[in-house]
Amino acid sequence: MKILLIGSGGREHALAWRLSQDDPHVQLFTAPGNAGTGRLGVNLPISATDLDGLVAWAAQEKPDLTVVGPEAPLCAGVVDRFEKDGLPIFGPSAAAARLEGSKVFTKKLLLKHGIPTAPGAAFTDPHAAYTYSQKHPVYPQVIKADGLAAGKGVIIARNPGEAARTIHDVMERRVFGQAGREILIEEFSAGREMSVHILADGKSHVVLPIAQDHKKIGEGDTGLNTGGMGAYAPAPFATPELHARIEKEITGPVFAAFQAEGIDFRGILYMGLIWTNAGPSVIEFNVRGGDPETQVLLPLIDTPLVEIFQAVREQRLGQLKIVFNPKHAVSIVLAAAGYPDTPQTGVPIDGLDLDLPGTAIFHAGTKQEGPRVLTNGGRVLSVTAWADDLATARDLAYQRVAKIHFAGSQYRRDIAARLTLE
Repeated sequence: MKILLIGSGGREHALAWRLSQDDPHVQLFTAPGNAGTGRLGVNLPISATDLDGLVAWAAQEKPDLTVVGPEAPLCAGVVDRFEKDGLPIFGPSAAAARLEGSKVFTKKLLLKHGIPTAPGAAFTDPHAAYTYSQKHPVYPQVIKADGLAAGKGVIIARNPGEAARTIHDVMERRVFGQAGREILIEEFSAGREMSVHILADGKSHVVLPIAQDHKKIGEGDTGLNTGGMGAYAPAPFATPELHARIEKEITGPVFAAFQAEGIDFRGILYMGLIWTNAGPSVIEFNVRGGDPETQVLLPLIDTPLVEIFQAVREQRLGQLKIVFNPKHAVSIVLAAAGYPDTPQTGVPIDGLDLDLPGTAIFHAGTKQEGPRVLTNGGRVLSVTAWADDLATARDLAYQRVAKIHFAGSQYRRDIAARLTLE
C-alpha cells in the first residue's frame, strides 16, 4: 500500500511509525517530513501548504490514501482539492476545518446552540477591544487570536496592563500575522483541562481515551504557552461517569449542532475541554490529532489505522469495532534552547539509536545532514513510553529522555505528575 502523509512534526512521525507497525511493507511518503519520517520512507520536498504541489504529486503517483496531519493544509482546503480530483484523502473539508481556523466562528456556534463555553465577545477594531476589556475588569481575561497561531495564540491577561499590551501586540503589531485581524476576549475558566479526541464520519462518532496535555514551557504550568510539552493517556480522572457527562453535555450537542448547521465533519475532532465547578466546558476545537496527544493515543489503539481512516472516509465507522488496549502512555517533549521564542537550530543530537523496549522517539524539529541528525525547530523530539500502568510508563519515558543529548535541550520533569481533576 502507498500512503502520503502531509506534515513534518512529531504527530506525523508517530503516524508513520504506527502505519509501519501495522504493515511493514507499506510505502510511505511524507511531505515535507523530518529526519524520523525519512527513516521510514521517502521525504518529499513539498511544503504541507503547497496544495498545487501536493495534488500534482498525488495525481502522478496515485497513493492509495493521503493522511493530513497539521491544521494549516486542512484549513486551506487540501481535502477539497484532493477529492475534486478523485484522490482518496483522510481529513475534514475546508468548511468543517473552519472550526479550528476561526475561534470566533466556533464561539458563535457554541453559544448559538447552548453548548457550555466561557462567555466572550469578538472584535475587529482594537479600540473597541480596549474599551470592552477595560470596562469589564474581571481578571484574568483570556484573549485569543481568531486564526491559526501554531498553538500560541491564546494569552491569559492577569491585569488591565497585560490585557492592553496583548490587544496591541495581537491586533496592531500583528505578532501572529493575519490570525490577529480579529480577536476573542473571554472570561477565564478555572479547572482541569483535558484533550478529548473523537473519530467522526458525519453519521457516527467514537471517543478515544481522554488525554492530558501540558501547554506551558515551565514546570508547574509556568511560563509561556507552547505547542505542548508533554502528554499522557488515558487520564486517571476520566471515569465512566465523566465520559458519560461529557457525551451528554458536550459531544452529543456538538454533533447535533453540526447537523443543524450542515457541517459534514469527517476526520478527527479534538475538543479542548475544561472541567469547572459547573462541569465540562469547551475551550476550543481542533480538526486534527493533537501533538503530542497523538503520540500517546496511537499506542492505545489495536485496530490498524488504515482500517479506521477508510471507515471514516466511507461513512461506515459505526460498523467498525475499534479495539483499545488497557495500557498507559506518556510522552515528553524535548525542545531547543530559546523555545518558544527563538529556538536554536543546527545543533547535533546524540543518543537517538539506543534501544529501550516499550519506548519510541518521534522526531519533530529535526533534519538529517549526512550521518548526523540536527535540531531544526522549536519542539525537537517527543519521547513516548507505554506500559501496564502510568507510573511505569512515566519512568520509562524519562529513562529514555536521559539518553538523549543536544546542547540547550529543555524539557519538563513533571509530565503526568498531576493526575486529579482538582
